[in-house]
Amino acid sequence: MITNQVIQKAIDELKEITKVDLAVMEPNGTQAAATFAADEVISPVSIRSFIDSGSDSEVSGEYRYLRVMDEGVTSYVLISKGIGDKENIVGKIALSEMTALSVAYKERFDKNSFFQSLIMDNLLVVDIYNRAKKLHIPIDSRRCVFLVETDGTADMGGIEVLRSVFPAASDDYVTETDERTLVVIKSFEAGEDEDEQIRETAEMLVDTMNTQAMVNVRVSYGKPVSEIKQVSASYKEAKMAMEVGRIFYQEKAIVSYDTLGIGRLIYQLQPSLCETFLGEIFGEDIPEHLDEETLNTINKFFENNLNVSETSRQLFVHRNTLVYRIEKLQKATGLDIRTFDDALTLKIALMVVNYMKYIRKHEF
Repeated sequence: MITNQVIQKAIDELKEITKVDLAVMEPNGTQAAATFAADEVISPVSIRSFIDSGSDSEVSGEYRYLRVMDEGVTSYVLISKGIGDKENIVGKIALSEMTALSVAYKERFDKNSFFQSLIMDNLLVVDIYNRAKKLHIPIDSRRCVFLVETDGTADMGGIEVLRSVFPAASDDYVTETDERTLVVIKSFEAGEDEDEQIRETAEMLVDTMNTQAMVNVRVSYGKPVSEIKQVSASYKEAKMAMEVGRIFYQEKAIVSYDTLGIGRLIYQLQPSLCETFLGEIFGEDIPEHLDEETLNTINKFFENNLNVSETSRQLFVHRNTLVYRIEKLQKATGLDIRTFDDALTLKIALMVVNYMKYIRKHEF
């Protein structure tokens, strides 16, 4: 369905060029767009009467009515103000533009529906190829699926921003799965720099949404695929990467399915096994809520490869203060993170704790 904003923009441009007033009315008489106060002078009864007449064009007073058709059904009634030759020509031009817009938006809607069904695995293989052929969608392009998850503050302008960056004419497609998640299906030229192209696209998505849609986003992506029937697999990988990133790598704006690391392993563990592991490490005192200072100390210590001197320098604390914090943590957990084995154990244990918190939060 064409949005009223698009229709308004089209007739505003025609009015500016031709100086002829135009209006587009819904079949029920509601004004969709107009360059004059059409809803005050054109009654729903007159619209209904024109539609029922079966005529393609009709003059009533100082207005010319034109029918906009969609597969044999009246989708809009176009009205030009004035019944002279000039107004007649402008009305026909406007009718042609409305018809073209209707076809273009219907095709986009059909493609959007196709890709939504495709990524959700709601199509048989034979249907995938038949519908792709009908919609003129290449079946053997190399594609990668990106998920763009907003922080909850985006409006529908976000999807229009991405559609302007990834037009369907370039074999790129944008759709949505819910109010927070947009899906970009991007085609690529196969080559040695494919991984770099994909990473650059993910970075561009973050930058574009930040600057044009004015919203913070997290982007994930799956592995590239060579056939259209495999797009759903790339989508599932991107979806898993998004969820794993949300649990374990909250500081990252971009998460790739191929770089999930330990997070991938923990994500696939049974909760009962995770609880057993935490019990072995911490007993009954599982540290679910470490204070910010302790967490910052641990993370910085890990970032600096267990180097006490470098960590104390970056934290702007005395070496003895850092040692005191580490020993305090050792008393609380029984783990001395100055040793590799205990540091690795604590790193994994804290990731498991985050995973269990996530599971409990989403149980209901």
